[in-house]
Amino acid sequence: MSDSSQLDRRAAVAALLRNRGDTLVVSGLGSPTYDLHATGDRDDNFYLWGAMGGAALMGLGLAQAQPAKRVLALTGDGEQLMGLGGIATIGVVRPRNLDIVVIDNQHFGETGMQASHTGRGVDLTAIAAACGFAATGTVRSIAEVERLAAQIAEPADGPRLFVIKVVAENPPRSLPSRDAVFIKNRFRAHLGFAAA
Repeated sequence: MSDSSQLDRRAAVAALLRNRGDTLVVSGLGSPTYDLHATGDRDDNFYLWGAMGGAALMGLGLAQAQPAKRVLALTGDGEQLMGLGGIATIGVVRPRNLDIVVIDNQHFGETGMQASHTGRGVDLTAIAAACGFAATGTVRSIAEVERLAAQIAEPADGPRLFVIKVVAENPPRSLPSRDAVFIKNRFRAHLGFAAA
């Protein structure tokens, strides 16, 4: 059931975020964080280190706390598979300002590139649709990524989840700060809050 997509993950994430405006972005463990950082370090990037399965739910909390802002959770297939319960919770809460984008290489890239469930037929978009997400979809070309970027900039009737199919490879790591307190305080300051 593998996918023959040859999308480069870094090119796809760069195209997705090229015109992100003031969208707040939470990135998941490992490669999604490296991908986000490779597009340029920003104060409105919140990098998760060692919190596998948490990006979508962190995005939910942020979307609830910042209802006037668009929030994007950028995660991987392995991480989102670990956080399937989070999809159900997000579907029940129905935030209108949260998008989840899964960078899907159909492998567990952080633990040795073992085949993941998405390479064996598990469809994260179908799961999200069954949980009541307002929109879902799978993207396999840069032109489709560019259309997706325009779509997620628009208002929504509820949460949305999109999968970007990419080739299974490990590009060189682009490492943001691993200082969690610094990342938290910088992000809070961006939103106008004092360091805590």
